[in-house]
Amino acid sequence: MIHKLKASWFLWIFLAVICTACSGAAGIPVGSVQNGATAAPTKTATASHTPIPTSTQTAAPSATPTITLTPTPTPHPMSIQALRDMALTGSEITIEETLEPGANYSRYYASYRSEGLKIYALLTVPNGEPPANGWPAIVFNHGYIPPTQYRTTERYIAYVDSLARNSYIVFRIDYRGHDRSEGAASGAYGNPGYAIDVLNAVAALKSYPLADAERIGMWGHSMGGYLTLRAMVVSPDIKAGVIWAGVVASYPDMLTRWRRSSASGPTPVPSGGRSWRSGWVELYGTPEENPGFWNSVSANSFLDDLSGPVQLHHGTMDESVPLEFSETLYEQIQQAGKTGELYVYEGDNHNLSGYFSQAMMRTIEFFDRYLKGDE
Repeated sequence: MIHKLKASWFLWIFLAVICTACSGAAGIPVGSVQNGATAAPTKTATASHTPIPTSTQTAAPSATPTITLTPTPTPHPMSIQALRDMALTGSEITIEETLEPGANYSRYYASYRSEGLKIYALLTVPNGEPPANGWPAIVFNHGYIPPTQYRTTERYIAYVDSLARNSYIVFRIDYRGHDRSEGAASGAYGNPGYAIDVLNAVAALKSYPLADAERIGMWGHSMGGYLTLRAMVVSPDIKAGVIWAGVVASYPDMLTRWRRSSASGPTPVPSGGRSWRSGWVELYGTPEENPGFWNSVSANSFLDDLSGPVQLHHGTMDESVPLEFSETLYEQIQQAGKTGELYVYEGDNHNLSGYFSQAMMRTIEFFDRYLKGDE
C-alpha cells in the first residue's frame, strides 16, 4: 500500500513537471519585466528540421551625424558692415556733354554706373598739364534738394567753382532719382542707395585717367555731410573730408535730438525720409533696448576707422541741423585719436551764407594740406 502510494505520488509529480515544462513560462518573454523584476531566461528545446532559406538582409548603415551650423546674421542693409561688404562696380566715367568752361577749368556733363544704374554728375577738370600721377580730386556730395527740383548744372555753383579754380577735379554727383539719374530717390537715412552712389563715385574716380587715385577727398553739405562721414568709415580711399552743417550725429541722437518741421529750414527732410524712425523702433526696439542695432548703422560707432582727417563747419543759427551734431562729432573724433577741426560761425545759417568766403578758404587750405601736401 505504501509502495503504491509512493508510486502514485511520483507519477503525479512527474506529470506536473511535464505540464509545467510545456506551458509554464510561455506567457512571459525572456528578459521581460513583470512587476518590476526581470524574468529569468529559460531554455527552449528546438526540434531538428530543415532550415528554410531566407533572403539576405543588409544591415542599415548608421546615420551620418548632422552638423548644424549657426548661420552668420546678415548685416542690416543700412549697417556700416553691409556697405563694407558691398562689391563696388568701379565703372568708367563717361563724358556725356561738354559744357561752358570755367575760369581755368573745363566742365562736363558726365556719368558712371552704380548698382547697374546710370548716375549723372557735373565734372570739372583743371586746364593745363596734369601732375605726373594726375590731379587731386574731390567727390562733392550736395545736401537735400527735392529730387523733382534738382538740376545738375544748378545749385552749389559757387562751391564747385571755388574748388575747381584751385586745381582740383570736382565730381559733383547726382544721387539716384535726381534729374536724369536712373533709379528711385529714396532718401539717405533709411536707404543705402545714396551712400552706394557715393562709394561708386570714388571707385569711378580712381579709374579716371586724369585723377590721382591716391589723392581723393570728399566734401559734403547737410545730408551730403552724412554721406561723407559714412563713406569715410567704409572706404580707405578717401584721404580727407570737409563737412558743412552736416547731419553727422549717431542714429540715437538723430532719433531724439533732431526735431523740426518740414518748413523749418532750407533743406527739410521729406516725410518719406523720416519713416525710418517709427519703422526701426517698431522692428528693432529703442536704442536703450537694442543698442547693438543702432550702433551698427551709425558711422559714429566706427570712427576708429576714419580714412583721413575731417574738417567741420557749422553756424550757430542753423535751423535745419543742430550745431551740437558737429560739436559732438568733433569730440568723438578727438576721443578716437583721429585728426579733426571744427569751425563755428556766430549767427550764420545752414548754408553759411554770412561766412561763405572764410569757410571756403579754410576748406581749400585743408584740402591743400592733406591732398596736395602743402604746409
